[in-house]
Amino acid sequence: MNGQRDLEGLSALVTGATSGIGKAAAEELARHGADVIVHGRDADRGEAVVDTITAEGGTARFVAGDLSQPAELEDLVQEVGAVDILVNNAGFSWFGPTEELDVATFDRLFAANVRAPYFLVAALAPKMAARGSGSIVNVGSMAGQIGLAGGAAYGATKATLASMTRSWAAEFSPAGVRVNAVAAGPVLTDVQRAARTEALAATTLLARPAQPGEIADVIAFLASPKASYVTGAVIAADGGRTAI
Repeated sequence: MNGQRDLEGLSALVTGATSGIGKAAAEELARHGADVIVHGRDADRGEAVVDTITAEGGTARFVAGDLSQPAELEDLVQEVGAVDILVNNAGFSWFGPTEELDVATFDRLFAANVRAPYFLVAALAPKMAARGSGSIVNVGSMAGQIGLAGGAAYGATKATLASMTRSWAAEFSPAGVRVNAVAAGPVLTDVQRAARTEALAATTLLARPAQPGEIADVIAFLASPKASYVTGAVIAADGGRTAI
């Protein structure tokens, strides 16, 4: 485990934590001492993440739910009760010609990427504010900051998340709750096509994709006391892509 356990005694909910960035974030927060609630839709993968965390000496439990479904989102809220750290990571991407996106997929995209984090914050942030402390980290994308062919709908969800981040900071930070976002660049994960990720990565200043752990490190920093004066920020972790 990480020798610097600056999140000892704090609870953290990480949505979409059974793979990719979410998995890496859950494991990193646990290394910092947080008691992690691992959320996802696949129980086997969720329990595997929990096993990894506990094998390293951390504490974690798994809670299942499809956050694009309002009833299951409410079940998650009831299950977790209150947390000190919320990482809104769950969601999915869709890229392709605008005319090929059907209404059902469009609605599911916004339900998972926008509606779910909105109502999780609505349920959990006021409890943080009542205690006078808390940290919310929203996992966005460079697609919300720049134009990408075929990414109009997905980019719109991430631009919305960045906007909500700033508004939530204005709303909750006076009560001690910090709200930030990480705008991730191309990341090698099991859920993204490697060829597309590599092609996008070639356009970054570093000319390579990120590993999930590189984004998780930024998430853990924003959740930690080291970022005590950081709120309302959208941090680019994109290999410099949005700098050019």
